[in-house]
Amino acid sequence: GGSRYREKRPAAPGKKTGGGVDVVKLSLIGLGAVAAAAYIIVAFYFGGHFYSGATIYGIDCSRMTAGQVKEEVAKKLGEYTLTVEERNGQKDVITAEQIGLQYQDDDSIESHLKNQRCYIWPAMMLMGGGDLTVSTTYDREGIDTVIRNMNCFLPGNIVAPQDAHRGDTPTGYEVVPEVMGTTLDYNRTKEVILNALDQGATSVSLEEAGCYIDPLVYQDDPELNAQVEELNSLLTASITYDFGDRQEVVDGSVIKNWIAQDEEGAYYIDDNKIWEYVAELAAKYDTFGMEREFHTSLGTTVSLSGGDYGWAMDQDATAQILSEAVKAGKTETITPEYVYTAMSRDENDIGGTYVEICISRQEMWCYQDGSLVVDTPVVTGNPNKGDATPAGGVWAIDAKMEDYVLTGEGYEAPVDYWMPFNGDIGIHDMQNRWDFGGTIYLSNGSHGCVNTPYEAAQTIYGIVSIGTPVVVYE
Repeated sequence: GGSRYREKRPAAPGKKTGGGVDVVKLSLIGLGAVAAAAYIIVAFYFGGHFYSGATIYGIDCSRMTAGQVKEEVAKKLGEYTLTVEERNGQKDVITAEQIGLQYQDDDSIESHLKNQRCYIWPAMMLMGGGDLTVSTTYDREGIDTVIRNMNCFLPGNIVAPQDAHRGDTPTGYEVVPEVMGTTLDYNRTKEVILNALDQGATSVSLEEAGCYIDPLVYQDDPELNAQVEELNSLLTASITYDFGDRQEVVDGSVIKNWIAQDEEGAYYIDDNKIWEYVAELAAKYDTFGMEREFHTSLGTTVSLSGGDYGWAMDQDATAQILSEAVKAGKTETITPEYVYTAMSRDENDIGGTYVEICISRQEMWCYQDGSLVVDTPVVTGNPNKGDATPAGGVWAIDAKMEDYVLTGEGYEAPVDYWMPFNGDIGIHDMQNRWDFGGTIYLSNGSHGCVNTPYEAAQTIYGIVSIGTPVVVYE
């Protein structure tokens, strides 16, 4: 009755069954052999081919043999051009033909290939390839001619660098920016171009390579800016001188001519220059004792140079006031200080109210605000007795007196209206004279005064004031 078969039991732990272990070992050994073989095959391959990413003379040599690289190098050299990038977007191109560029087979490519160390190709591939060089030949003596004939070295194309500097404005100073220019350092430029040719570069930037001769001072230079600021701080005043129908403005355009520098380099306003300027103003605008043109009532023009009428500037006082105003930076309109003043500050300082006397016609006119009020004959001094009335100038009325007694050598003459304008010579009425004008003055003239009919003298007396001009001409 029992079974003929026994139940199989699993093998005890730790015990191996048959030949299973040999299969695993063999599999591992096989895989290692395959990997080793593959490693050797790849190493062998890279013993004759360049790694990925390797470049020679700018050519991608990935997986190429030395022979293939040589062919590519020779081809590239035949078509080679080097673009030289310059300032302002300008370019020059150097061709292989110009410099006689050729490949020199000195086994350097084979040497580069050997130096790959193919037996450690995994590490080398991880490191990547770099740009390698080859030996080339070109006319290194002739390269100077090629470079010097580039547009950037032609005289007409060269702009010299200029430092930033202090410049003038209409009323002051400013910082004038530097000019970078296009002047190249020839030796540096040649070095950069030769290096580019040796590397097989297709372009090179002379700007990036530092080939230009640049300015030494730039617009942000602290010392330059401080100097301009210091100077402009002295030019803030604006003084306007009022000369009636004319003006003179003292602003930065004028003041900057008065700036001087002391021994320590500090800038200041030179008072001597201000005094000189005021003297120039006086020479231009003073009329006291100066020659002037006068348009007569007769329609003629006479030249007058004598007399005591006109403007004379007090130069010291004017210069002192101007100096203080400029240094304080004031903006205002002022009048100069005067020693002598006239009735009008216009260019025609005689103005519209004046007395005019013509000796040859023995006639006198009196104008008030440009309108003729009196036109009368007169009797002036007798020239035949040495009493001629002075002429050829402009005098000012010195005084106005009524009921005055004129006295002189051997005579006394009471008058109602006395208006002296030149010492003892003046305009007055003469009630004991019945006739006026003509040639009376040549035989019965006055002692130098201007004898005037009573009513005319009375009218003139009411019009003129002290300082009114009296024009006397022949």
